[in-house]
Amino acid sequence: MDAERKYLDLVERVIAEGPFTDTWESLSEARVPDWYREEKFGIFMHWGVYSVPGFSNEWYPRTMYMKGSPEYEHHRAAYGQQKEFGYKDFIPMLTAENFKPAEILELYRRAGAGFIFPVAEHHDGFQMYRSELSHWNAAEMGPKRDILGEWRDAAAAEGIEFCCSTHRAEHWFFMGHGREFDSDIREPMKKGDFYWPAMKEPPFDDLRSEPFPSEEYLNDWLARTAELVWNYHPSLLYFDWWIEHEAFKPYLRRLAAFYYNCGRKWGKDVRICYKHDAMAFGCGIVDVERGGFAEPKPYTWQTDTAVARNSWCCTDSLDYRDSVDIIRQLVDVVSKNGHLLLNVGPRPDGTLPDGDVAILEDIASWMRVNGEALKGASCWRKSMEGPTRNQEGQFQDGVKLEYTSGDFRFTSAHGRIYAVCMRCPEDGKMLIRSLRKSENQNVPEFHGIIDSVDILGYEGSVDWEADSEGLHVRAPGLGGRLAARGIGAGYPVTVRIGVR
Repeated sequence: MDAERKYLDLVERVIAEGPFTDTWESLSEARVPDWYREEKFGIFMHWGVYSVPGFSNEWYPRTMYMKGSPEYEHHRAAYGQQKEFGYKDFIPMLTAENFKPAEILELYRRAGAGFIFPVAEHHDGFQMYRSELSHWNAAEMGPKRDILGEWRDAAAAEGIEFCCSTHRAEHWFFMGHGREFDSDIREPMKKGDFYWPAMKEPPFDDLRSEPFPSEEYLNDWLARTAELVWNYHPSLLYFDWWIEHEAFKPYLRRLAAFYYNCGRKWGKDVRICYKHDAMAFGCGIVDVERGGFAEPKPYTWQTDTAVARNSWCCTDSLDYRDSVDIIRQLVDVVSKNGHLLLNVGPRPDGTLPDGDVAILEDIASWMRVNGEALKGASCWRKSMEGPTRNQEGQFQDGVKLEYTSGDFRFTSAHGRIYAVCMRCPEDGKMLIRSLRKSENQNVPEFHGIIDSVDILGYEGSVDWEADSEGLHVRAPGLGGRLAARGIGAGYPVTVRIGVR
């Protein structure tokens, strides 16, 4: 029996064993894992062959074959014509000689991350794990190491949940531009070739674009994903866009039933993270790329973003976001019942760029003081107050928001209310209007008894009082004292409120 048939038969057998079947009705019964409700912050990792050229972004394998693009011209200037030096020729340069996952995971844990999402396979078709289905994988080529397996083992040792993503769906067309001129992407092309099938690129937003992915390709997708699930036991599985295409629907349902049943065999709940309504609502975890929601949601959701605005992988021109903006986004997301997945991109040798490390260290310093307001937290009766609000939808995190000391985000955990001031006031004075003293239990604000107020990380006496205007908090020298704890000026500060 060939490897593909082995995994396709495995899928059918595991579905038949139940309890989940390949219908949305059945899949909607899957539960969100308990650990995921607790952990609000995770690390995404885009690392692959595209990290070797380190130019532009992780879509280099596509754009280096697009005539007239900056990547096409760069490639010819740096490496020669594509027919002589193609994308596959970067593989030996993905060495991972300095890859030490235990050290990296220790940094992630200090930054407050409770789960990781390494990319198992990106659109380029190179698997970062050992595979029976393709020889184009990291265990046989390039680093000749089972990179995904090493991430999994290091995560287990560090007490971090191991999840992974696969972006294989888009490979249907991702290398297609290489057929438009004399490159190393040429006929004859058959299943098993690295670049196969390299079809004509469709409009990305057309759910019924033609040519439809073929049965041959869809079976390959299903077998690869099943192999990934069966051998690596991810706690969550993430799909990028394009699985919402109509052709994938029956295969996606079968994969989900297989995966959710595998979770039951392993004794844990598992779920799929998806975008663009690829799954029926309630059958997985909604993900919003580089964005979020303006208001809190009654369901579990996630946003994925990156330390850089212009790339998900390591390049020579990363446009880094400010650490404080990422921390504010994390706070805003958690206050709305969401989770933040932050991407970093290792170098070809397996080390993290200095800029990535600096951001993670900043987050670690802040989380060391403020983490209790986020870990295990849930929404309070309202999520926010103040003039600064996020927009709804994708690709909003590139818009720099000018938060004030009057902007607060609320969470609830450990029997307390947490009011996170999004910009630490220089004078240490804050007014939380949502906690104003009320004599009328019918007003839609706070009508409880506050018995303690303190500020996380502040080793001084906090003066406070509640009146009809709000909860007044005064902490002399607040900024300087937090700076001594490694938290930068203007970073968010957390007011912890105890109630009777």
